[in-house]
Amino acid sequence: MAREIERKFLVVDDGWRSEAGPPVRYRQGYVFADEHVAVRVRTAGAAAFLTLKAEVTALVRDEFEYAIPLADAEAMLAGLCRGGLVEKVRYTLDRPGGHWTVDVFAGANDGLVVAEVELAAEADDPARPPWLGAEVTADPRYRNAALAARPFTSW
Repeated sequence: MAREIERKFLVVDDGWRSEAGPPVRYRQGYVFADEHVAVRVRTAGAAAFLTLKAEVTALVRDEFEYAIPLADAEAMLAGLCRGGLVEKVRYTLDRPGGHWTVDVFAGANDGLVVAEVELAAEADDPARPPWLGAEVTADPRYRNAALAARPFTSW
């Protein structure tokens, strides 16, 4: 089991692009999700995963992730997932103080751009780049499971 500690922010401009690694297309859906537990199916490029996440605190999740065949993931996305799918392109950034990603959403969440930083400890507070906007870690609307059920474009 892995423990994920992350903070989430809105992105206000494209200043991050000069630091970004290559893009990876993601599609994900949820077999089950409530406010504390989620069972997710995800494709990331040519890879696929089944993930279970359980909330520990607002910043911390226990995470169990398993690689699965891409064909199985595609079948699950087409037939088992509740609500809509989340589509996005993810970019990774090497910055001091944590592993950063920027997700540029598409489809029903088009227009939303979110940055996440994975931390070693809850108390960590890495330097914030100038392209970050408001922190939305505690806002449940920005969780991917919530975006599948109630997309950004419907707010």
